[in-house]
Amino acid sequence: MRSETHMLVDRDAAHIPFVDSGSYPIRGANFVRPLVDGDPAFRRICAAVDAARFSVWVTVAFLEPRFRMPDGRSFFEVLDGAQARGLDVRVLFWRHVLLATISPDAHFAGTEKDRTFLAARDTRWLARWDQAEGRYCQHQKSWLIDAGQESEIAFIGGINLNNDSVVVPGHPRLNDRANTHDVYVEVRGPAATDVHHNFAQRWNEASDRSVVDGSWPPSSSGSVLEFPRRVSPPAGEAVVQIQRTVRRGRYSDGTATPGGKTFAIAEGEYSIIDQYVRAITAAERTVYLEDQAIGSPEIVAALDAALERGVDVALLVPLDPNREMAAARTNPETQRFWDSLAALGRHDRFVLAGLAGSNDAGEYHHVYIHAKIALIDDGWCTIGSANLGNRSFFGDTELNASIWCEAIVRDLRHQLLLEHLTVDSAAMTDRDAFARYRAIAHQNAARRAAGKRLEGLAIAIDPSTYAM
Repeated sequence: MRSETHMLVDRDAAHIPFVDSGSYPIRGANFVRPLVDGDPAFRRICAAVDAARFSVWVTVAFLEPRFRMPDGRSFFEVLDGAQARGLDVRVLFWRHVLLATISPDAHFAGTEKDRTFLAARDTRWLARWDQAEGRYCQHQKSWLIDAGQESEIAFIGGINLNNDSVVVPGHPRLNDRANTHDVYVEVRGPAATDVHHNFAQRWNEASDRSVVDGSWPPSSSGSVLEFPRRVSPPAGEAVVQIQRTVRRGRYSDGTATPGGKTFAIAEGEYSIIDQYVRAITAAERTVYLEDQAIGSPEIVAALDAALERGVDVALLVPLDPNREMAAARTNPETQRFWDSLAALGRHDRFVLAGLAGSNDAGEYHHVYIHAKIALIDDGWCTIGSANLGNRSFFGDTELNASIWCEAIVRDLRHQLLLEHLTVDSAAMTDRDAFARYRAIAHQNAARRAAGKRLEGLAIAIDPSTYAM
């Protein structure tokens, strides 16, 4: 018998289970809009900030000093405009002391230089710095507009505040700049309440809130945010669950969420990996993943089992993996993982792929995959900040939105495949669409080997040699 909450879900998503391992419950009646690639995502976010009436709260992991929004404004100028209208503007910045020394332009760590910058520009909105345990990262990237109000909007995703991410769909060549593919999601309705709760919890428990250089301005160190007292009103038809990674002992309050349970944060929260494994295990037809990194043996095992059941699986990764992936490829201790990834290639229904643009002269430019998303059976998807690796699943602080809604997932699949393949898949079944994905990706691998122009962007990769 279907549970009461599953009665809210479309037929094509009803078999994808919810999880009860996190702080936040299932929320019905949400408006959800995926935002593919940085230019349209940041244009929509800026429009929401400019229209805000009460507050703008942001969590930031990485911020380049020269970052500009699509309209030319800096991150600071966007927030200045909101503060000048009398809004409550707050930013939580990740602080990594060692990274601030080694690579000072990687993130806004609240160094003496950063604070001098804030003072010189007379910044009047509030900021706090939040460290993570050891080498881990406060990796959430969220925007919350008008928290607790009827006009509340949440944005959740993985797009960093760097210029390589401000690209239009289709990924035309950007001169000498890198070219990054990424995804955000806009959420309005009851699920936005949980993004509100997450921000208040992190703000109140920010690691450096009480130290001399841990707040801006220093006089704001005692500021406390109230947790939401009621659930935001209905705004649409999508069922959404906000999910997180929070390391053991990270927060101390365990405050109950509106309409939800009191969760013992001291035990840690790992609902993102829980949801991924359950969703892949329940897949009946198709699994599509986009991710910057694949490093979870549990995920690879779940994909292998899905393929054995006859499920079609497509995994989109960077053609040029990041340094951590490349380093792991040569580590003898991780060889078993790489063997399991290579073994996926024995399945005819599997494709590992990357993206690249090309021109008639046979010149190629790689598109870096930074998105962290999954689509299953045209009925469920997740969009957020968590990579498919144990660091994101168990170490970094992450935030994802899982969505049960056939119309939204099908439309997202259509958007992505139109960009990656230049194929209109709107009238196709998900199986037919991903069969086309595999065929074009393999054809493009042969075209590239022959120095020919690609059809679309997707190129198949040999999983046995990936990252070598």
